[in-house]
Amino acid sequence: MKKLLLAATLMLVPPALAQQAAPRGDVPAKFTPPNSANDYVKREVMIPMRDGVKLYTVIVMPKGAANAPIVLTRTPYNAAARASRMDSPNLLSVLPMADEAFARAGYIRVFQDVRGKYGSEGDYVVTRPPIGPLNPTTTDHGTDAWDTIDWLVNKANLPQSNGRVGMIGSSYEGFTVVMALLKPHPALKVAAPESPMIDGWMGDDWFHYGAFRLANIGWIASQTGYKGRGRDPATGIYDNYDEFRRIGGAAEWAKTSGFDQLPAWQRMLAHPAYDAFWQGQALDRMLAANPGNIPTIWEQGLWDQEDIYGAIHAWEALKAAGKAGNNYLVMGPWRHSQVNRDGRTLGPFQWSADTAAQFREDMVFPLFDHYLNDGPAPRLAPVTLYNPGLNRWQTFSDWPQACERGCAAPLTPYYLRSEGGLGTASDAAGEDSYVSDPAKPVPHLPRPVNFDDGRWGDWLVSDQRHVDGRPDVMTYVSPVLATPLSVSGVPVAEVFAKTTGTDGDFVVKLIDVYPDEVAGDAKMGGYQLAVSLDIFRGRYRDSFEQPSPIPAGKVQRYRFRLPVVNHVFRPGHRVMVQVQSSLFPLYDRNPQKYVPNIFLAKREDYQKATITLMRGGAQASAVWLPVVK
Repeated sequence: MKKLLLAATLMLVPPALAQQAAPRGDVPAKFTPPNSANDYVKREVMIPMRDGVKLYTVIVMPKGAANAPIVLTRTPYNAAARASRMDSPNLLSVLPMADEAFARAGYIRVFQDVRGKYGSEGDYVVTRPPIGPLNPTTTDHGTDAWDTIDWLVNKANLPQSNGRVGMIGSSYEGFTVVMALLKPHPALKVAAPESPMIDGWMGDDWFHYGAFRLANIGWIASQTGYKGRGRDPATGIYDNYDEFRRIGGAAEWAKTSGFDQLPAWQRMLAHPAYDAFWQGQALDRMLAANPGNIPTIWEQGLWDQEDIYGAIHAWEALKAAGKAGNNYLVMGPWRHSQVNRDGRTLGPFQWSADTAAQFREDMVFPLFDHYLNDGPAPRLAPVTLYNPGLNRWQTFSDWPQACERGCAAPLTPYYLRSEGGLGTASDAAGEDSYVSDPAKPVPHLPRPVNFDDGRWGDWLVSDQRHVDGRPDVMTYVSPVLATPLSVSGVPVAEVFAKTTGTDGDFVVKLIDVYPDEVAGDAKMGGYQLAVSLDIFRGRYRDSFEQPSPIPAGKVQRYRFRLPVVNHVFRPGHRVMVQVQSSLFPLYDRNPQKYVPNIFLAKREDYQKATITLMRGGAQASAVWLPVVK
């Protein structure tokens, strides 16, 4: 019966349709939506490098552009996506928010995938070192930038350009800018490294003074496990505090998650100390040895949770090399890469305006437009720093004004005192003790801690009351301030301590304690805002390159610089210092028993230790502040 119905149905089909070939599918070989309404032109090209590798490059320019400057960003984060904020016929909407000033001024914007990532050919190496002992090839990010710029300024390739190029980028993209500055192409006229990765061991992404940053361990897999967009391994555990606490050293976690297959992790595992591997990649050293004349604006966030070290140290190195005249420093009230987004707030704090837009439009663009487009001379101070306590920008012709040596004023010690006091006068010799237990490390945020829960970007401004009062966190606080206390420069922590273990970490926090009651904003009453904090691994107290066990029961000195401050502690506020021995799971736990490589520590290596802080006398623990009048 079914066969009869089918035959009857086919008899009703018109002969012309019945004779058509079977359909081949609805996706054509090529589909090109109309773009005649677009006010821009987008090109995708493969630019050849000197070794024959071709790099995927996206060029976006205004329709009808002529004699236009070029701004280049080299990225491991997908050039195609970076060049397309949204699907629109309008250039201003297509380019990222950070590029709006360039778009309005008719610039040519270029994004390029670094070799080995996304659309580019070649092999990817994380922060590929400069050509030399750590890179025996003929190419690095500097040569790739050179070859790219050389192609872009060739009129046969890009006739719309004026032959002048500026480079800009944040984080890894800032690193690629700095690499281009080591041996710059003649057409590179201006640069803006924003929160660049400069020294991954001393204080940027991977370590801080030897303490490993577990927060970034997943990035290794997502970035090197895949040519395109990667993903973190699924663990089935929401609370990263529990996830990392259940293991021994980081190598054990890497093995269970498959990270031990990755060459980048294997290199990390082989170099826990500040050896030639890390020293040979320290770009601040290389810049100082080969300082250039390209006008450069160095940007860093005062609360950058990822790369708070690089920009300031690069600027300091160039200043020491006599290049202060063409290097500018800007530090704003931002988290990592917030300069490319809205800058009105950070956590619960509201600023006087969109500070990130002010940076882009009032500082970066005028500098670029002057050197790339013959615009007016920029009115940019040598140093421009935001003061969160005053909620406004400040400019300096010479900075810092207070420092350990070579400044108008010396650093001022704020001593740990008896009964939790803090002040500029040291009291009688004494000591305070606490037990540091790796089984119960001090969290860097209230639990549960998940690095994807939305708190990662703002954690440095989180209220430190969540650990104040723990028995393993020592707190010292000044009397209520009757007059403003201004600090601008680099604080230095100097801790005299002994431990019952043979290794250990020291976390020091400089905190602005708000009054118990804040008019108009009750929830800010008593807020403990860390204006500067860092961690120091005790085994490196004498040498970053050659670690050594801590002699149990003997007082040792741990002296290290803290991140830059530019802050006013207002009347009614108090100055606080907190000292602890873990900051977890942001940083790996110290087993507190000396093992040659903490990455390889076993569960049984982790032990409690009693830490004793020395106060007063000849071994007076203090934080040295850059107090200015």
